Amino acid sequence: MAHRGYNVQPVHLTKSKSFEFVIEGDSLIPPFISVPGLGASVARRIVDAREDEMFLSKEDLQKRGGVSQKIIDYLTELRTLDGLPDKAQLSLFDL
Repeated sequence: MAHRGYNVQPVHLTKSKSFEFVIEGDSLIPPFISVPGLGASVARRIVDAREDEMFLSKEDLQKRGGVSQKIIDYLTELRTLDGLPDKAQLSLFDL
């Protein structure tokens, strides 16, 4: 694919679908089901929960998406969760 000018991006928290690749320009964005150890029901649950409301934190993704800590760690390594805090806590000092 790279030889033909295409590249593959990592799984994307806001763009990836449950089972289908997403074409964006000359790039392919893999579906959640392509993550090793992430099953079909969790892939569906992530997309369904995301459609209700975007994830506020990794903890929120874990609870509403049914994602295990091992998968959270893997997605963090892939940089899929960049910018997503570990917990959705408000600090009085950040106001």
